[in-house]
Amino acid sequence: MFKYIYFVLIFTIWHSSCKNSSKNEKIKILPQQESFIQISLAEWSFHKMILEKKMDHLGFITKAGELGFEGVEYVNQFFKDKALDTIYLKQMIDVADKAGVKQLLIMVDGEGYLGDTNMEKRDSAVVKHHKWVDAAAFLGCHSIRVNAHGEGTGEDVAAAAIDGLSRLAAYAAYKNINVIVENHGGYSSNGQWLVDVIQKVNMSNCGTLPDFGNFCLKRENNEMWSKPCIEEYDKYKGMNELMPYAKAVSAKSYDFGELGYETTIDYQRMIDIIKNAGYTGFIGVEYEGEALDELAGVIATKTLIEKCLAANNQQ
Repeated sequence: MFKYIYFVLIFTIWHSSCKNSSKNEKIKILPQQESFIQISLAEWSFHKMILEKKMDHLGFITKAGELGFEGVEYVNQFFKDKALDTIYLKQMIDVADKAGVKQLLIMVDGEGYLGDTNMEKRDSAVVKHHKWVDAAAFLGCHSIRVNAHGEGTGEDVAAAAIDGLSRLAAYAAYKNINVIVENHGGYSSNGQWLVDVIQKVNMSNCGTLPDFGNFCLKRENNEMWSKPCIEEYDKYKGMNELMPYAKAVSAKSYDFGELGYETTIDYQRMIDIIKNAGYTGFIGVEYEGEALDELAGVIATKTLIEKCLAANNQQ
């Protein structure tokens, strides 16, 4: 009897939906255990091949589709002179459509820091990011990823970042684009610091892009990158703090053991944190390892995410 009532209820809902849908609209019924999380590919995963001219920006989009990814996350430096070139941007749209991938976001570097404590430099950074907001909107992306770096005390850089992010997010709101901050070195790798900044900006289109691996607070010789990390924020604590504001997630990977698990990050724990936060967007593969070549590293990371998502769905 219960099964019959359940069937009637489901059929009624389905029939009502069909009546209100266009005749050409396809109704997609998801299996009960299917994850609402999809997997995308961050362009930085192939940065060596691109810099070595073994792959170009458009080729990256095609390769993502060939590898079974459902979305792509761009790095602006690989098409830096094309932000205002609508002919080229239309090419990107055409290639993405052919590859069957969604264009999700643009990671913006080299346009200044939105947390710069120098007002003139911060003003310049805000303006320089406008063209990437425009490009993202043209492409159909949902976000641009920005940097909230700055020199000075944590309080001073936070105040500057709140100002810079607020002004850029106000511009981006007119284009329906999110401005998202990654834990990407310096103060931004401190989860609580970044959460405090985002809360004080207090704009619906300003959020975070939590990265599994970018929680280094200090490196040797105070270098931002390249040098060994000497002080690290707890990555799992940081992910828990940043996920409530996440509009994208970056699955950083470095190395893999014989059984296919990442050797420095507990991926199952990360996936559990993501799912427990109620997140239903994309997880972006971002391989930065040395032991495997970039293609093998990308495939290993995607395979591990799929394995962890499957395990999570069975809990």
